[in-house]
Amino acid sequence: MSTEHIEQMARLMRRKILDISHSCNLSAHLGGGLSMVDIMATLYGSVLRVDPAQPRWPERDRFILSKGHGVLGFFSALLAAGFITEAQFQSFQTNESDLIAHPVMNLDLGIESSNGSLGQGLSMGVGLALAGRKKGLGYKTYVMLGDGECNEGSVWEAVMSAAQLRLDTLVAIVDYNKLQSDGDSRVILDLQDLAAKFRSFGWHALEVDGHDVPALQAAFAAPTPPGLPKVLVAHTVKGKGVSFMENNNEWHHNRLTKANYERALAELEEGGHA
Repeated sequence: MSTEHIEQMARLMRRKILDISHSCNLSAHLGGGLSMVDIMATLYGSVLRVDPAQPRWPERDRFILSKGHGVLGFFSALLAAGFITEAQFQSFQTNESDLIAHPVMNLDLGIESSNGSLGQGLSMGVGLALAGRKKGLGYKTYVMLGDGECNEGSVWEAVMSAAQLRLDTLVAIVDYNKLQSDGDSRVILDLQDLAAKFRSFGWHALEVDGHDVPALQAAFAAPTPPGLPKVLVAHTVKGKGVSFMENNNEWHHNRLTKANYERALAELEEGGHA
């Protein structure tokens, strides 16, 4: 898929996130869903080897959303990529829906893992990457983390394990939007130079603008030294695409009223984001 098509996909995803956040009539994790849109569009538009017609294909690449509250960025990508239907997407947060506030494993819908508590996804990614090696399968495993999530000790246990096991089919992406539920990530627990930290643990680490599709494509395609797991530290803006949500932690989890919904849509359309 071309860069232009991926950018169009990201615009559609942002619109769908706003639509479903408003229509579900509940509070939703908007900020962290919007910050990851361009990364997810790039993954599902040009990186992942997946086939919606064969969601259980053994050679498929695996994607794990470790920052599970970012489901709006995930579900909108699954919709755009053809894993879920419009009707399934519109069922978000309704009774008996398969799509709720955090991912629930459903391989037929392209959801590889359940997630609630933070800090667990990378460990599962290590397991999947190791299983692929032992089974002689050629898939890659991609794991999306949040920067606040990287405060969890379990993340660093998985980072050490991946390097020890030389899992060069494992790719982590950190949605580094600098905010977490309780506020500024640097104030709560400063990660300092996150790429350098990963390198010190034996990873191949790249930093990238998480809203620049060509830069993301190049970073995903960049060769990795044999035996080294790879991480993209993607610098992003929480609430990207809607001015009153950008870098505003009130929108980490909030309810989108009709007035704010209409204001956000107008901004997307005016700025070419819708």
